[in-house]
Parts: sequence; structure tokens; C-alpha cells
Amino acid sequence: MKSICVFCGSSKGTNPIFEEKAVELGSDLASRKINLVYGGGKVGLMGAIADACMRHGGNVTGIIPKFLAKKEIAHDGITKMIVVESMHQRKLKMSQLADGFIMMPGGYGTLEEFCEILTWIQLNLVSKPLGILNVDGYYNPLLKQFEVMAENGLLKKSNLEFFVSATDVSQLLDKMGTLSTKVSSLKDKFIHT
Repeated sequence: MKSICVFCGSSKGTNPIFEEKAVELGSDLASRKINLVYGGGKVGLMGAIADACMRHGGNVTGIIPKFLAKKEIAHDGITKMIVVESMHQRKLKMSQLADGFIMMPGGYGTLEEFCEILTWIQLNLVSKPLGILNVDGYYNPLLKQFEVMAENGLLKKSNLEFFVSATDVSQLLDKMGTLSTKVSSLKDKFIHT
């Protein structure tokens, strides 16, 4: 993977470990020479990961819709900023520029971005690795909900293989590298829900 898109909060949240892991992920991406693609904000976890990646010599591409440029405070200290018209264009551009995706702690927007890519994988529109950085058990309830969906026949159990999760940054990136090699063989198997 040459570039990874990270979905995360425009707030730092109340748990300091969220920011610590954002900094660690940004640093690790830079050290692995993996370009960071993200939502373009200067604040919250978005700002923390972008700043860390830049500090360690990484390349950072932000993608932000015009109407959010002021609210999320578009980052003026990154390698490249792409301003688009809408949220839909933002996600499309992210999917075009990234070789993989990671979801860190965040709110509605973070979850929505992750679930859209997850759905695109299911529909065979995208075949790229997807990971959840489950910081301090933040996504335990969501992971359980995915299992509940499968247990109730609303999701194939095999579709739970579309993504990997880990609590450790390096472990997640390594798992995604392994998933990357098998995504192509999985995609035909998972075309239906």
C-alpha cells in the first residue's frame, strides 16, 4: 500500500489515548513511506494525525468540501489540499487516491465513511483493505453489532472478512498488508449480502 485513507474525528474526544494513537499512526505511516489521505481538517484527531505524519517527513493529502473548510478548519500545513464541492465527491476522491482505509475513533461522519467503503467492497465497487484501529475498545460494540447482523441472517458471516481490526497501530498495518493480498480473491465471493 502506497497510500492509506484514515477516517477519524474532527474532535479529540475525552480519552487522551485517542490522540496518542492518532500521532502514532501518523508517525508510523510516515516511517513506512505510506502517504496519508484524510479529511483535510486541522483540528481534532484529523489534525493530530496529519501533523504527526508531516513532522516525520510523510506526505499528506487532505480532501475537504468547500462548506466544511471553515468548520473543520482546513489544514494549511500539509503536502496537498484538494477542495471539492460535496461530501460525496470527498469520499469518491478518497477512494480513488487510497490503496486502503483505516477507521479510528470518531463520530457519525467517521462511521458513515467507513460503512460506505464497507458497502462498496460488498458491492464489488472497491477491492482495497479496510481496517479498524480499535483504540481502548472504542469499537467493541460496533464489532459486536456486525456479529449480531450475521447471526440474524442480515449479513453473510463471510462478509465479516472484509475488514481487519487491531488495538495496535503496527499490528493493524501488518494485518492490512496481508488482507491486501487476499482482497481480490475474496471480492467475487462476497458480491451479495
